[in-house]
Amino acid sequence: MKKVAIVQSNYIPWKGYFDMIAAVDEFILYDDMQYTRRDWRNRNQIKTPIGAQWLTVPVQAKGKYHQKIRDTLIDGSDWAVTHWRAFEQNYRRAPHFDEIAAWLEPLYVSARYTHLSQLNRALIEASCAYLGIKTAITNSWDYSLLDGKTERLADLCKQAGGAEYISGPAAKGYIEDHIFAVKGIKLTWFDYSGYPEYRQLWGEFIHGVTILDLLFNCGKEAPQHMRHVGK
Repeated sequence: MKKVAIVQSNYIPWKGYFDMIAAVDEFILYDDMQYTRRDWRNRNQIKTPIGAQWLTVPVQAKGKYHQKIRDTLIDGSDWAVTHWRAFEQNYRRAPHFDEIAAWLEPLYVSARYTHLSQLNRALIEASCAYLGIKTAITNSWDYSLLDGKTERLADLCKQAGGAEYISGPAAKGYIEDHIFAVKGIKLTWFDYSGYPEYRQLWGEFIHGVTILDLLFNCGKEAPQHMRHVGK
């Protein structure tokens, strides 16, 4: 019974995003959706001595005009060194910094990206490789796309051969359950609750930061603090 999830790409997502990837057989990056400002597409948070800090990838946005995530261009290259220095400054004392830096630093210092989707996918795939997540990752433009929010998701799942669609709980406000039922697809809501804490740097624990916080602090023991990875 093949499980499918369809989610927009995020910049260095939090641990829950990777748990969803690990929970399905195919994870479709839904970057045919409209790019939204001040969202998770091009930014995420790290932990610092003064609390959570945003790291934002500058992009060329067209204001109110429709712009797909897949078409969103990165604006410049200086941001990459700035982000890497932020990792060094705030995580160099973490137990597994050197281990993670060995594969992560080249993705910032040596690699070059033109599009946000390209960057996000590279970092997501690198993190999955380290965590041992074997899920197939595909793009929404590998498939035909119907009109209608729920119709499109259900049809994408069907085209991918999915018998079960895993959705984040935020979609409860717009997904029409009966459309999945008509296509014979089981709809399951993913649960992000109940994550255990792990040893973080810098004071009070924060769950919602980038996966890199978990990797720098826990290394190969990271799956012990996740719900589906390594299970």
